Amino acid sequence: MSASTATKYEQTIPDVLQTMASVHQVLDTKGLDLKIRHLVQLRASQINRCGFCIKMHTKEARQNGETGERLDRVIVWDQVNDFSDAEKAALAWTEALTSLQLDADLASIRARLSQHYSNAEIGTLTAEVAMINLWNRINVSKH
Repeated sequence: MSASTATKYEQTIPDVLQTMASVHQVLDTKGLDLKIRHLVQLRASQINRCGFCIKMHTKEARQNGETGERLDRVIVWDQVNDFSDAEKAALAWTEALTSLQLDADLASIRARLSQHYSNAEIGTLTAEVAMINLWNRINVSKH
C-alpha cells in the first residue's frame, strides 16, 4: 500500500466500526432531543473539518425537520438568535469538548448546560460529542 492510499477501515477494522455504530443504537434509546443531536454532530464536524460528516448530518437534520437557515448558521450559533438557550448551551459544550482548549472553563460551561439538561442528558450529550469526534477523526484520516 502506498503512503497516499487511504486505509479502507471497513475492510481492516469492520468489528471496530460495527461496535462504534452500536453505541449510536444505545444513544438512540436515551431520549435526547434529535434536533440537539443533529446540531451537536454538525457543529463538531464543522470544527473538525470533516466534509463527509458535514454532508451526512446536514442531510439527516433536514430530513428530521431542521431548517436550512438554522443549519447555515450553526457555525455562528453564538452570534445569532436562531437557537434557544438550551441549544446554545449544548453547542458551547460541543465546542469545548471538541477543541479541548487548556484554558477552557468547563465548570462554567457545564453549569450553563445543567440549567437546561439533567445529569443523564448531559451524560448522553457528552457521549454524542465523543462519538462524533471519533467518527470525524476516522473520516478525516481518509481525506
